[in-house]
Amino acid sequence: MNIGMLWYDDDAKRKLDEKVARAVEFYRAKYGVQPTECYVHPGMLAADQPATAAGVRLRPNRTIIKNHFWLGVDEATAAAAPAKTGRANSASAVMRAETTAKPRSKTSRSAAAKGRARA
Repeated sequence: MNIGMLWYDDDAKRKLDEKVARAVEFYRAKYGVQPTECYVHPGMLAADQPATAAGVRLRPNRTIIKNHFWLGVDEATAAAAPAKTGRANSASAVMRAETTAKPRSKTSRSAAAKGRARA
């Protein structure tokens, strides 16, 4: 996972599962997709901690600061699933249009461009 959302929650009254669930809920509302991965500091995971919480896989990572949660979609999962946002679909449509467009001929230049070419 190279791109994700960093979430901070230092509430001592909440359990790890609750914190992850809140982060997942916000991620889903903001990006419109369910995250699949959640990286946390290894010190936040108990020995009896399940490998998943709120539908995401918990992964220990020493580079994550305590009380921070890095959520995102695993690259293998993202590559297999089609894009779900309108922006991605419209961007790909623009790319297709640009790559399939025929080059303009010299006769299709505007009169202003012709005048500049002669000068």
